[in-house]
Amino acid sequence: MLTIKDVSVQYRGSEQAALSSVNLSFSKGEFVCILGKSGAGKSTLIRTINGLQPVSEGDVFWNGKPLSANNEEEARKARREMGMIFQHFNLVPRLSVMQNVLTGMFGYRPTFKNLVGWFTTEEIQRAKDVISQVGLSDFSDRRVEHLSGGQKQRVGIARALVQNPKVLLGDEPVASLDPGTSNHIFSLIKQMHDQHNLLTIINVHDVSLAKKFADRIIALKNGSVIFDGIASGFTEKEYMETYGSENYQHV
Repeated sequence: MLTIKDVSVQYRGSEQAALSSVNLSFSKGEFVCILGKSGAGKSTLIRTINGLQPVSEGDVFWNGKPLSANNEEEARKARREMGMIFQHFNLVPRLSVMQNVLTGMFGYRPTFKNLVGWFTTEEIQRAKDVISQVGLSDFSDRRVEHLSGGQKQRVGIARALVQNPKVLLGDEPVASLDPGTSNHIFSLIKQMHDQHNLLTIINVHDVSLAKKFADRIIALKNGSVIFDGIASGFTEKEYMETYGSENYQHV
């Protein structure tokens, strides 16, 4: 379904590669958490998968087709099937919940319709359905700037789901939330993952969340994969190799 083959990413002006010869394969139905210290390459990996970050070497393959820069049409089609949840929500504060969720459909629609904000009855119903799924039906007309952090992230999840994605990506989606809200949002993501039979790949700092929800954990260090296995296999040994002794969490 999704394959990362010999992918390296080198940022201009940096001596250390953000990703170094990464090889990974993912299948439908997997719930994967990416672990690693800040700067390990987690965000770069997510951004490489959905084409926000060009690769320096190697390629990402979606259903067997490469998504490199010289395959822009295939890359555009693939991005429409990849919903993205961001750490800082990436919502338009002065727009309503409904309006923000509807922007998730832009990749499927003509530009002129997006510019004038014209949506069909079916598209509006689709947005209402996903807003209901994330528990925000009573907030549909409320401006996002008046929501709590957890509610904003629910809007972000709904916006990703309205794309009808096959892959759900998360770049530290709970990093700015308190522990209780983080657990609640992760529970919701897992619920949506199961309900829609998605491939879900999420960066997360909290090892306990990864071990609680993930089927598979991948750990990065200095841009390289140092662990790839079932969640229960990420033990204290793997934790120490990934994070060192600072801020040790019992796993």
